[in-house]
Amino acid sequence: MDWTRKDLLDLQSLSAEEILTVLDTARQFKAVGERKIKKVPALRGKTVVNLFVEPSTRTRISFELAEQRLSADCINFTAEASSLRKGETLADTARNLEALNADFIVIRHKAAGAPHLLGRVLNAHVVNAGDGAHEHPTQGLLDLFTIREKKGSFEGLRVTILGDILYSRVARSDIWGLQKLGARVTLCGPPTLVPPVFTELGCRVTPRLEEAIADADVINLLRIQHERQRKGMFPGLGEYTSLFGINQERLRMTKPDAIIMHPGPINRGVEVDSEVADGERSVILEQVTNGLAIRMAVLYLLNGGHVPPAEVN
Repeated sequence: MDWTRKDLLDLQSLSAEEILTVLDTARQFKAVGERKIKKVPALRGKTVVNLFVEPSTRTRISFELAEQRLSADCINFTAEASSLRKGETLADTARNLEALNADFIVIRHKAAGAPHLLGRVLNAHVVNAGDGAHEHPTQGLLDLFTIREKKGSFEGLRVTILGDILYSRVARSDIWGLQKLGARVTLCGPPTLVPPVFTELGCRVTPRLEEAIADADVINLLRIQHERQRKGMFPGLGEYTSLFGINQERLRMTKPDAIIMHPGPINRGVEVDSEVADGERSVILEQVTNGLAIRMAVLYLLNGGHVPPAEVN
């Protein structure tokens, strides 16, 4: 199908066909990354501003590398040294960047809905690189891409997301994407972080780890954020690990072909042991590689994407 959206703001609003278009396009760009010459001219002459108002390492570097491989000019915006510190609004900052002929704004912000605001006020393409506890659509897409590589079809696939669901933008993007493509999603973790309200999204919710992982084809582990523990969401990291951490003993309770995923950064020894994170059933580093292809595909499609990426040279 043809891609007609100006922005990528979330997965909730995308159709299954649009999601599959991104995944199919990313497959071609992953092949480009395996060539000796990894650069293509798809965004030559375009300017991308990485407007990261919230700290990031993996996502920012992945976007920057994707932009460079597409031959775009990229600028990294540092909020700490900007007029945002002087009281300028986010919309005014973005309008000024657009006035400098920015074609794309890639934004990460702690406020849910910030990318949607920019999408309404800018003519430039806006890409959501994570907004508060709302969504992280490119992470959701790279998770879907990785799952399809390993499992083929989504129809009837059982995916368990384990950990801090309440505050996770990754979980929300994964839930929307997986269910649109036919997967069955189970959420597991402390009841304070996995409230029953998530059943309204069509998910199975359980606080019992053994039940959540027994029939899972995919287990996606989410980072336990230390600041949540200080807010009393659960008694302590040690208790969380004893009840929900994935180690070799618990891995043996899963299906032999179940894969282990994690969006990073990993708290080793908390949500997962190093032996599992680095084991043969882990696809964590493959997720990072696939993220580059997904972000190239997203930028390419938003720019028009008239030429199949396999034919771009």
